[in-house]
Amino acid sequence: MRRILLGLSLLLATPVSAQVTAAEYAARRGALAKVLGEGVFVTRGATAPVLDYLSFFQLPGFEYLTGYREADASLLMTSTGGEVRWTLFVQGKNPAQEVWSGRRYGARVASELTGIPARDAREFDTALDSALAGKPTMHVLANLSEGGDTLNGDERFVQALRARHPGVAIASANAAVARLRGTKSAAELELIRKAVAVSMDAHREAMLAVEPGMNEFEIQALVEYMFRRNGADRPAYASIVGSGENSTTLHYNKDDRFVKAGDVVVMDVGAQYRGYAADITRSFPVSGTFTPEQRAVYRVVRDAQAAAERNATLGAPARAMSDSARAVIAAGLARLGLIESPTATYDCGTPEQPRQCSQVQLYYMHGLGHGIGLEVHDPDQYYFTGIIAPGSAFTIEPGIYVRGNLLDLLPRTARNAQLAAKVGDAVRRYADVGIRIEDDYVVTEEGVEWISCGLPREADEIEALMRGDYRGAPPRDAGKVDWYKGDGTRPAPRYQRPSSCVKM
Repeated sequence: MRRILLGLSLLLATPVSAQVTAAEYAARRGALAKVLGEGVFVTRGATAPVLDYLSFFQLPGFEYLTGYREADASLLMTSTGGEVRWTLFVQGKNPAQEVWSGRRYGARVASELTGIPARDAREFDTALDSALAGKPTMHVLANLSEGGDTLNGDERFVQALRARHPGVAIASANAAVARLRGTKSAAELELIRKAVAVSMDAHREAMLAVEPGMNEFEIQALVEYMFRRNGADRPAYASIVGSGENSTTLHYNKDDRFVKAGDVVVMDVGAQYRGYAADITRSFPVSGTFTPEQRAVYRVVRDAQAAAERNATLGAPARAMSDSARAVIAAGLARLGLIESPTATYDCGTPEQPRQCSQVQLYYMHGLGHGIGLEVHDPDQYYFTGIIAPGSAFTIEPGIYVRGNLLDLLPRTARNAQLAAKVGDAVRRYADVGIRIEDDYVVTEEGVEWISCGLPREADEIEALMRGDYRGAPPRDAGKVDWYKGDGTRPAPRYQRPSSCVKM
C-alpha cells in the first residue's frame, strides 16, 4: 500500500510546497458549502475516453474541488441544519479492465488521498435520490447550455433528475464556483509561475530555430516537445503558430504553412503544468529582422501593452488597463493611416438595421486579457469586483491584425467607400501583418508581478536573440524536472524568479 500511495501522490494533492494540499481542497469545499447554503450539491468529473488508449484529463471544476484525477467520479454534498457532508463516488477496482487502462484507486485509496469519504460509483444514483428526499433545491456544477439539438452528458443527467424528482428545483452552481476560482492561492500562483517558466523556454527555442522554408508544424512540434520534456502535462490550448496571412487570424491553429522570408509569425503557445495554464504570445520575423512595416505595428502594440502595465497596480480598477491600451492602439492606427482618427467609425450594420462601429475594431477586435488558472481562460476575481487584488492571475495581450482582404469585408455603403479610399494605401502597405504580445501576471500582497519576465519582447531584444546560432534542442533541464519530483516526503523546489525581474 505504501508503494501505491507514493506513486499516486504525484497525481493528487499532497501537503508539500508548490502543490495544492488536501486542507486547501477542503477549505474550497467549505467555502462553496457556505455560499450555497442548505440543500444538495453535485458535480461530476470527466468521463473516461471512449477509447482507452486516449489520454484522460479531469474537468477543471471537479479538479478545483477535489484534486481527484480519475475518470467517472462524482462529488455529492448534503447540507442540513448546519451539518455538511461530502461524499466522493469513484470507480471500483476491476482487475480485468485495469490490464488495459491502468490501476484504479478504488474507494479506500481515493478517500485516503483526498480526505473525502468515498464510495463505489455504482452507489451514486441511490445516494443522490436519498439525499434529495425532502430537499427543495439542488445545485449542480455542470455545463447546462440548455437548447440545441443534442444534449451533452450533464444535460442528460439533469434531465433524468428532473424526471425522477419533479418537485426539486435544480440550480447552477457555476457562478459560485467561478467566483471562488477567481482568487488563486499561493500554491496555485506557484504552479502558474512554473507553467509560465516552461512556456518561456519553448518560446526561446522556437525563435532561435525558425528559418525560411520551415513549416509551421515544425515550430509547433519543437514547442510542444519543450513543454513535455520539462514536465508539462500538455499544451494548455491548441498551439497557435501563424505566419504571413495566418498571423492575422486570432485563433489560427492549423499550423500548416511553409514560412517565408519577410513573414512575421504570431506564436501564441502555453504549457499546462500540473493542471495550471500559461498563456504567452510573441510575434517575431522569420528572417530575424522586422521589416519597417512590421516594426511600426509592433511599436504600437508594445506601447499599448506598456500603457496597460502602468495601470496594473494593486487596488486599481481593472478597466483602466483595457482603456489605456485601447487609447494607445487607436492613436497608433491613426498615425499609421489605417483609420481616419482615433474616434472614427464605419458602417457595420445592414440596410434594415444600420449602425456605426469603431474603426479600431477592424484591427483590434478582442479583449485586452483574461484570467489564467485551471483553464487558459479562467475566471479572475476582478471579473466580479472590478479591482486588481491579491490572488489575481491574468494576461495582458493587445494586438493589431491587418488582414489583406479587409477592405473587401466592409459592407457596401457610400460611407465605407470613402473610408476605403482614404486608408486603402495603408492597408495594402501593412497587409498580412499581425502582431500580438502577451504576458502573464500574478498579484500578491506585495503587488503585481510580471511572471513571464525574462522572455525577450522588445523588437530589438527579439532580433538580438534570433541572431544566435541554433544548435538543436537543449539538454535536459534537471532543475525543472526536479520540480516534478515533490511528493509527501520530498517537497518540490520552488520557482526562482530571475534577479533581473522585479515586481511592477
